[in-house]
Amino acid sequence: MFSQLFGKYLVEKAIITPDEYKAAIEKQLSVRVKLGTIAIAEGLLTEEEVENINKLQMQFDKRFGDIAIEKGLLTSAQIDELLKKQGNPYIQFIESLSECTKLSASVLDKTLSIFQKEKGFSDTDMAALKNDELDTLIPIFAFSAKHHVTELAGLVVRNINRFITRDFYVEKIQHVKSLDYCYLAGQKTVGADTYSIALAEETDAGAFATIASNFSGETYTAADNDAFDAVCEFININSGLYATELSQKEMELDMEPTFAYKNQTVNGDFYVLPIYIENRKINLVIAVNAQVEMGQTPFSYTTQENIVYDVKADSKGTILLVDDSKMSRKMLKAILEEEGYSVIAEAGNGEEAVEAYKQRKADLVTLDITMPKMDGIEALKQLLEIDPSVKAIMITAAGQQSKLIEALKCGAKKFITKPFEKEEVIANVNEVMGC
Repeated sequence: MFSQLFGKYLVEKAIITPDEYKAAIEKQLSVRVKLGTIAIAEGLLTEEEVENINKLQMQFDKRFGDIAIEKGLLTSAQIDELLKKQGNPYIQFIESLSECTKLSASVLDKTLSIFQKEKGFSDTDMAALKNDELDTLIPIFAFSAKHHVTELAGLVVRNINRFITRDFYVEKIQHVKSLDYCYLAGQKTVGADTYSIALAEETDAGAFATIASNFSGETYTAADNDAFDAVCEFININSGLYATELSQKEMELDMEPTFAYKNQTVNGDFYVLPIYIENRKINLVIAVNAQVEMGQTPFSYTTQENIVYDVKADSKGTILLVDDSKMSRKMLKAILEEEGYSVIAEAGNGEEAVEAYKQRKADLVTLDITMPKMDGIEALKQLLEIDPSVKAIMITAAGQQSKLIEALKCGAKKFITKPFEKEEVIANVNEVMGC
């Protein structure tokens, strides 16, 4: 974040041009590669091991190195060496600036001192900034007397850094009563505590499309339905992680389906953390007041999803995929078809699932728990009434333990957690299918 904050300051003060700033950032980011990439290059980890660690980061709010150590893949000493090779972001940016501009070291030092004073950063704050220590920086930028606010902000920012981009920075959090937006996607969690998180884009600057593209691996140029779907899945991952943290404190919570709005207003008592992702502004909206209204008229970013496919001649079995996220269905379909199964139909909610099963009985049904219109548990109950022998595997985000237990008691055979780990998916499906 230091590079982006200081770079923006240099542009605002007309010390460097926007093109020089862009060139310096691009140069620095090309040098400061991820730890996993370095570990692969050093022969310490395989691509598959790095991919699995990245997926575990989505399920557990932990650093790459911490997971690698816990899994016995790397030692603390090896992580320290990788961090050294990754380099200090402050030094890298200063070097990039020197190469991309005509600024001298003395001018940069003097400007940096003025920057610190104007922004009100202490020496400790500056040290954290120079090293991109997000855990230290979040309380500086997102401090709130309401602990949920700072904790949720930290979680989302860490996951933007992990799964969206390293080219971002944040500004100070704001306590507001109203926010107009062009696009908004979010999710509400209710129970012992009620809170909502959402990402809201004030103008059509491309932030939604950037987040969706980077998170899904697809390419989006506008905030269309598929882009909304990807952004909602990113929100869902964050909601699940935080719900898991609270459930470990014995707090019962229930995640509601994600929601989406266009061209409306958030009203109530809430917090906004401005985030600039690849120089495009997005607002992280955090509401810990149940009365906050995210919008007046939601829109559905999913369409009728009762999609039917042919059965492969050498298929190991037929599967009906049920999930309100098109992105999740696509990922699961790819894993299962590579393993030799035939996905014969897709459905976007429980109601569609029941109708799809009536029309075309599948050997196995995968059911997302949280869906609009009819959730996975109610769909499971109705499917069992139609066919008591139905085989169902539940798809669950982190933080849904109580609902998962209910589904297993109702008759679900297994469960698979989001985001999908290929090995977990295959092992559970093969076991239920007897393959």
